Amino acid sequence: MKNILVRADSSSKIGIGHIMRDLVLVKEFDNSIITFASQDLDGNINHKIVESGYKVKILKSNDLKELDTSIKSLEIDLLVIDHYKINFEFEKQIKKENPKLKVLSFDDTYEKHCCDILLNHNIYAQEKKYKNLVPQNCELRCGEKYTLIRDEFKNLKKREVQHSIKKVLISFGGSDFDNITLKVLKAIKNEKKIKIYILTTSANKNIKTIKSFIKEYKNIKLIVDSNEVSKLINKIDLAIVSPSTILHEINYLKKKFIAIQTASNQKFMMKYLKKNKYSSLEKFSKNRFIKFFKKSI
Repeated sequence: MKNILVRADSSSKIGIGHIMRDLVLVKEFDNSIITFASQDLDGNINHKIVESGYKVKILKSNDLKELDTSIKSLEIDLLVIDHYKINFEFEKQIKKENPKLKVLSFDDTYEKHCCDILLNHNIYAQEKKYKNLVPQNCELRCGEKYTLIRDEFKNLKKREVQHSIKKVLISFGGSDFDNITLKVLKAIKNEKKIKIYILTTSANKNIKTIKSFIKEYKNIKLIVDSNEVSKLINKIDLAIVSPSTILHEINYLKKKFIAIQTASNQKFMMKYLKKNKYSSLEKFSKNRFIKFFKKSI
């Protein structure tokens, strides 16, 4: 039996994607004791970890010593790091302090890591890009083969692709810090024959603004903290989303989509989408978005 510690955070600002994909990953570790080490940040989803049956160790900071103390006290065998503010030097020091510790590091942007296993589960990821970025004996897990898809999607009977667009999903993560949702809504508000679903979580600080905007539109429905995301995505015809975790699920169900970048760590996904001629925007532009939308419908 292994003791596994997952170091990841969630908040209204950084989103919930790290925790959500970590919850998928840890299901692969049978007969293990799983603990999450997370900060109590504003808009976090630490409750989701508890609801999934795992323990949460609350950290006061992203301090190395505090994490090291948890590793030693919990007698951790494997540390999973899914955190953009934990870099090569941090990992190297943790390994030095704990010589027998194995480290699995998530990576989305081809950064240098000191780890035993490197996981880049994005569809664009290539092993060759990590040459000289990881130790020689590091196990590389890159690309679509390792994409983390929730069981609720795998167990679905996929709906056939529809040529006509009758149902549209808008989702920019659990927090949508820049409120791209509202910009998209304003651009397509006159499409009253189309049913529009907005998917978000209670970590989104813009919910009141969105509710105020959609109250006069009967064809727009706001869904918060849904437990049936897979069923919702399965029934829509077009998704308007950020190129993040949700895009992997949309791609898995073979849905049409328009991707709009919302964070710098999505740049490699955007490059992949553009190269493969998918509808994608590096930033929201009403005119360019409408052009893609009209083409899609």
